[in-house]
Amino acid sequence: YSTSGGYSSGAPRRGGVPAMDAEPEPLNTWTGREAFHAVDHHWGAPRFATASSSVEVWDWARSTPVQSFTWGHDSVTAVRFNPAERDLLASAGADRSIGLYDLRAATPIRKLVMDMRTNALRWNPREPFNFTTASEDHQCYTFDYRKLDRALMVHKGHVSAVMDISYSPTGREFVTGSYDRTVRIFGVRDGKSREVYHTRRMQRIFCVQFSADARFVLSGSDDTNIRVWRARASEKLGRLAPRERAAKDYRDSLKRRYGHLPEVRRVAAQRHVPAGILKAAKRKLEADAKEKVKDARIRAHTAEATHKPRVPERKKRIVKELD
Repeated sequence: YSTSGGYSSGAPRRGGVPAMDAEPEPLNTWTGREAFHAVDHHWGAPRFATASSSVEVWDWARSTPVQSFTWGHDSVTAVRFNPAERDLLASAGADRSIGLYDLRAATPIRKLVMDMRTNALRWNPREPFNFTTASEDHQCYTFDYRKLDRALMVHKGHVSAVMDISYSPTGREFVTGSYDRTVRIFGVRDGKSREVYHTRRMQRIFCVQFSADARFVLSGSDDTNIRVWRARASEKLGRLAPRERAAKDYRDSLKRRYGHLPEVRRVAAQRHVPAGILKAAKRKLEADAKEKVKDARIRAHTAEATHKPRVPERKKRIVKELD
């Protein structure tokens, strides 16, 4: 759908009633030279962008792209328009790159090369200078496009590649779907997830989406199912009676008041996950601890002149930045 709602598909009508058994016909068709990996519509203008071996911008009234951007030779796997800077476009490529493009200058402006490939990216709808990426290294990274030399936040928790990401309309949270068969909800300024969703039958997750009212999360997985989850697992659906609302507000105030206590913080953060994910998470923690011990021993038993500078966690996965 376009943001203005002007373009959609519908079934033919019989006597004013839609014919459900008829094949819907497209209003228009655009043919590219190569297979499309991603598509995103502009937030205000009648145009959209596609990702293939290059990033192409199309107009509704034209059968050929009006603009084309190429930076490198690998395919582009994701493309997103900025919700505020309408002429700013971001993409993720198979060569581990994240690119920024300016439609007014008709040229790529910046490129960030990561340690591992980025599978998806989304702009924050309330802080449009920030975007978050879903990476193959099991983590998500939030960047400010004005300063790409370090991440604003590293979001951890998954034990396999993060395949998709979607922001809440409030801009305060985002949801991720991973190859480890879990759905997680993160706060934009939190390094750990506040909710983890999983079921026994759900397989690898390839797409996730927040609902427009930020109350539900949708996930699509490898078992050919689409599932709907509550954004707040303990939230009651339906209308609350006045006494129920007062009791809920009172419980929330107690959580905020005593949330700094270790016992309360431990209970609030506790989430049950499958045994395989729990074991994989422990192995990752053990590997990180071994790396830290190894680095400390090397620094303790070698000359200071030979020490490599310590790299912050927010810069560790960034290989280089190109202008």
